[in-house]
Amino acid sequence: MEQRSLGTQGLEVSAQGLGCMGMSEFYGEADDATSIATLDRARDLGVTFWDTADVYGPHTNEQLLGRYFAANRCRDEIQLATKFGIERKLDDPDYRGLNGRPDYVRACCDASLTRLGVDVIDLYYVHRVDPTIAIEETLGAMGELVHAGKVRFLGVSEAAPATIERAHDAHPLTAVQSEWSLWSREIEREVVPTARRLGIGIVPYSPLGRGFLTGQIQSEDDFGDDDFRKGMPRFTGENFTRNLKLVGAVKAMAGERGVTAGQLALAWLASQGLDVVAIPGTKRPTYLEENAGAVGIELTAAELEALDEILPVGAAAGDRYPDMRFVNIESPSA
Repeated sequence: MEQRSLGTQGLEVSAQGLGCMGMSEFYGEADDATSIATLDRARDLGVTFWDTADVYGPHTNEQLLGRYFAANRCRDEIQLATKFGIERKLDDPDYRGLNGRPDYVRACCDASLTRLGVDVIDLYYVHRVDPTIAIEETLGAMGELVHAGKVRFLGVSEAAPATIERAHDAHPLTAVQSEWSLWSREIEREVVPTARRLGIGIVPYSPLGRGFLTGQIQSEDDFGDDDFRKGMPRFTGENFTRNLKLVGAVKAMAGERGVTAGQLALAWLASQGLDVVAIPGTKRPTYLEENAGAVGIELTAAELEALDEILPVGAAAGDRYPDMRFVNIESPSA
């Protein structure tokens, strides 16, 4: 698979990555055997930019990757990204807190290194900005990890444009991770221009709209009780009906091109710039193969224009999350 550069500090990654979150939580019951087969297939296909976080599980996704590295001795093949900053409580599954304190940064990094069974993390993100701590304090601690050789490159996720700039001033950023897809295009207004002005790579998560853009979801009944999409605004009620019509138009266009709707959506995102590396998540080898097949699809100017007309910025009905306070977060003044 072709490689792309993230940022200007020297990180080279596969042109498409792999989001590992769903292997351990949120999208139904975990199946480690199938997930391991997916990781094997990713290596075969050259999809070597793997994304996890300490909060997934919590902890179990990093542990899964750690067992995989130990069994396969393939750490040097993978560009490994993980994140910290979202706190959870084992006795309260619904609790979500944000923590960017320097002592917490250091403790989280050491814990992730242990769970992953690695000596260094290639790309370490602030998963969510702590709105009570100046971003300069958080990045200062992260920069110490770089100097200590525990982390190679730094990133932020779901940060507001001004916060991205301040973070980059505190320590050069390699990547900004935010939700970006045909039905989540809001970052095109300010986040993408900010990242490009500063020379920061862009890593879109949920590039398939949490599966909606594949065209496979046709009813709210398609979600099991343990699927977190079941209560999300875009997947319920009138929003679901409206969004289904939009995806239907994408699916029809994909059929004319002879590709799947998901491949069309991924090809659209890849065409947005060589500084863009999406991380579609899956826990099944067949879907991984389909996603990877999008890398070779080149869209014409007419096709890109048609997709812009179908799903312009703001076209999707409903918020991305039930609680939008946890995205596009501003940091307090230093």
